[in-house]
Amino acid sequence: MTTRTSPTTTAADLPLTDQDCLAETLAFNARFEAAAASRPARGRVLDPGLLARIRRNRLAGDAPPVRLPQGRDRVVAGVRVRTFLPEGADGGPVDGVYLHVHGGGWSFGSADGQDERLLGIAEAARLAVVSVDYRLAPEHPFPAGPDDCEAVARWLVDNAAAEFGTGRLLIGGESAGAHLAVLTLLRLRDRHGLGGAFRGAHLLFGPYDLSMTPSQRSFGSRPLVSNTDSLLGSYESFSPGTGPEERRDPELSPLYADLAGLPPARIVVGTEDPLLDDSLLLARRWRAAGAPVRLGVVAGAMHGFTLFPLTVTRREFAREREFLAAVGR
Repeated sequence: MTTRTSPTTTAADLPLTDQDCLAETLAFNARFEAAAASRPARGRVLDPGLLARIRRNRLAGDAPPVRLPQGRDRVVAGVRVRTFLPEGADGGPVDGVYLHVHGGGWSFGSADGQDERLLGIAEAARLAVVSVDYRLAPEHPFPAGPDDCEAVARWLVDNAAAEFGTGRLLIGGESAGAHLAVLTLLRLRDRHGLGGAFRGAHLLFGPYDLSMTPSQRSFGSRPLVSNTDSLLGSYESFSPGTGPEERRDPELSPLYADLAGLPPARIVVGTEDPLLDDSLLLARRWRAAGAPVRLGVVAGAMHGFTLFPLTVTRREFAREREFLAAVGR
């Protein structure tokens, strides 16, 4: 068994992790792909009924997400958020605040879609977790989602010390959420002079070039959560009326932005992800702009692999928590 390499790299270039799990990971991919024949196809345009069903259920699942009683819903800066505190931290200080941005192609997903994971981060890393329930496309296309994330980030800059007893701010997300996390950092720097407000970024398999990197264009139609057509459909929903040239605007595609002044980052992607190049290229540019980067390329993992009960998922969650507990101290 082999893993996919990027059109812009060779296997020797990839800092591969979890090669001892490759057989399990690829076998899961094969089962997932085979089962796709019985699932509604996701093409460039999502049927409204399918979109509604996806929004009701957990990402990549067929049942609603589990809402934990430890989660608290509130509104800050006019935006709905869901918050978690580690056990015993009510009314007391924590070691930092993690601003989380959920994935879902900017069109589905929610702040209460992965309570168990967010509570796990809060407990293991002793963080207050604030997850943004940003407005979704196509009803609310760009710039609605980025505006909501920016508003919550600004609120945290001004209020985290009073609310949570700490000014150590971290940010991150998965897929579209990773994209929005980077846009938020850039907006804080460029619009508000707050380039150093957040001390770390954790970015899982994000799309950073909405005009499509080589790995996105070459991936084809394999139904591994995301593929070339579904990505293109997400971009057209998020930024309607734009073509590839317009989507190279750094306001939409952070891969084309000046990345100076951004915090240390951990960037993760799987070898079977159409967004492989996005993470490889962003890590290279992030590092060239002067910030430390930890890049992880998970052998055999498809897009969104952390949604599934795999050995690589358990390992990735442990690495995520370790990074968030330590970065920016």
